Amino acid sequence: MAEFYSESLDRLLKVIIKLDNLEDAYDFFSDVCTIKELQDMAQRLDAAVLLAKGENYQNISKQVGISTATISRVSRALNYGRGGYKKALEKCGAVKNED
Repeated sequence: MAEFYSESLDRLLKVIIKLDNLEDAYDFFSDVCTIKELQDMAQRLDAAVLLAKGENYQNISKQVGISTATISRVSRALNYGRGGYKKALEKCGAVKNED
């Protein structure tokens, strides 16, 4: 995992957390990512929300329009990852803080 961290990635993430509002985020991400990349990330977050609410893979696949393989990957990250999805879902109010 050490190769994941870099000065470039640090810079990118610092820029993201400093964006002030939704319009600035739209402007930045539409310049940096393709529409498909943004849609894919949004779908993964939608899947995480539904998984956290107890939805099954088939329902999520139908609602969100992604494969069960992608849902499985999101589920693994949600349950065994570094907690990024859980923190994000708590911050947006999609799930309650378990502490």
